[in-house]
Amino acid sequence: MSAAPVRVTFLGGLGEIGRNCAAIEVEGRIMLLDCGLMFPDADMLGIDLVLPDFTWLREQGDRIEGCIVTHGHEDHMGALSFLLRELSFPIIGSALSLGLARNRIDEAGLLDRTDFLVVEDNERRRFGPFDCEFIPVTHSVPHGFATAFHTPQGTILHTGDFKLDLTPVDGRLTDLGVMGAIAQNEGVRLLLSDSTNADQHGHSRSERSVGKVLYDLFHAHAGRRIVTACFASHIHRIQQIADAAIAFDRVVATLGLSMKKNVRLAREMGLLRIPDRHLRDIDDVGDLPPGKVCIISTGSQGEPMSALTLMAANESRWLKLTPEDTVILSSHPIPGNEMNVSKVIDGLVRIGVEVVHSGVDDVHATGHAKQEELKTILSITRPDWFVPVHGEYRHLVTHARIAREMGVAADQVLLCEDGDQLVVDERGIRRGSRVPAGYLYVDGTGIGDVGRGVLRDRRVLADEGVVVVIVAVDVRTGAIITGPEVITRGWVHAPEAEDLLDECRQVVAQELKEAFAGDASTDIESLQRIVRRSTGRFVSDRTRRRPMIVPVVMEA
Repeated sequence: MSAAPVRVTFLGGLGEIGRNCAAIEVEGRIMLLDCGLMFPDADMLGIDLVLPDFTWLREQGDRIEGCIVTHGHEDHMGALSFLLRELSFPIIGSALSLGLARNRIDEAGLLDRTDFLVVEDNERRRFGPFDCEFIPVTHSVPHGFATAFHTPQGTILHTGDFKLDLTPVDGRLTDLGVMGAIAQNEGVRLLLSDSTNADQHGHSRSERSVGKVLYDLFHAHAGRRIVTACFASHIHRIQQIADAAIAFDRVVATLGLSMKKNVRLAREMGLLRIPDRHLRDIDDVGDLPPGKVCIISTGSQGEPMSALTLMAANESRWLKLTPEDTVILSSHPIPGNEMNVSKVIDGLVRIGVEVVHSGVDDVHATGHAKQEELKTILSITRPDWFVPVHGEYRHLVTHARIAREMGVAADQVLLCEDGDQLVVDERGIRRGSRVPAGYLYVDGTGIGDVGRGVLRDRRVLADEGVVVVIVAVDVRTGAIITGPEVITRGWVHAPEAEDLLDECRQVVAQELKEAFAGDASTDIESLQRIVRRSTGRFVSDRTRRRPMIVPVVMEA
């Protein structure tokens, strides 16, 4: 009797940076693999976060066995605090990954909706029908995992986000030996591999190399207050910043709620070593000599309202920067954040601050494998089938080409997108039915109540403005009682365009008079259409603009 097929469903992360989420289905049960969020693009006006589409998961809610969190980055676990509002399931991962996820879930008041199941390096454990093996990988947040699913249809290996750092800060290497043993003993039926840097030649720099650069910068900027910014989850980077500060007898203070929480968590877990005598509260560093202070802040991506953004705008309640300060941005902009980061740097320079960033010095090392590392994984695992994951579409295409170059059969390299489902059985791997995988927008406290139509309206308002035409009519006699009054925002500046607005009023009034004089319907809805059409035509003819037209017709 043949074994039941295994299904892999991609809900996010294929064709974009963020929203990483997939589902493995074995014997009718579903294991989620990450549940992340994405930060909005510049044209997503008013949107705070973008989530995977939960429609399919809601429909399968009673079949979800749990969610494996490969590592503690928001683009892999940040959407859990939204999905748990609707569904309940355990979360599986390393102690640090679960600690970082727990912070977000606790803030959302949803701790009673889940259990946290800690797994260790190289542990193999069953969860229902899922036989999972957790393989250590090196990344920009400690204690990430690759996950091997030993299924009735062979082993599915997901690399998670990884790099091959031979000298990691904590000594925890990507375990190529275990991956090689799986390939040698049972084989890898399907490899899902991180594609973020697939278009980058060579080998990624070791995280440890950043420490030397930071040490030299602290030496070069002796006597100045140093503010560093990095991801709050980048514990290794925080450690190296703290090491450089302590080497020059500085105290360390954190700025930003997530930075403070993560530093506390990592110290409690023994993953971050900062002696108590060198750690100060941000309130207690104001009177210290500048050369004795190092501040580690959030905001390296130029996020609105983040600690560094507020400092750049001179709006921070904790710290006022001066030309005697140095700011080190120990990060690289995530695609889509370049403009925000540039604005922050510009604001800092206007204050007179000396700014060091990745375009000036090697203050950042990527956490993702480049081409030679991707080739190494492919050569060790020798997969039968390959699907590139985690990256924009160009990254996936490039990674697919690399896989073919490394010997994977061309017809067994599959390019997938969000919403695709794969069926794994004895005959091979084929595409199944598609599932909903659109964007789910978070706008303030609302989730999912903003669609593409709302975003389109917002873009029109931002680009073209709005024109409101108010008129009161007597439907029985056809008389215009008041108006038309034309109110505009973002189309023309009213005080400087009175003649244009008067002309618009006359055009609308004439159209209404002709409607009442003719045989056209004169109910309120029809009159609104006449006002919208006449106003839109006038605005377009006179200014070649297409603002939003809002007709307000009242019956007197």
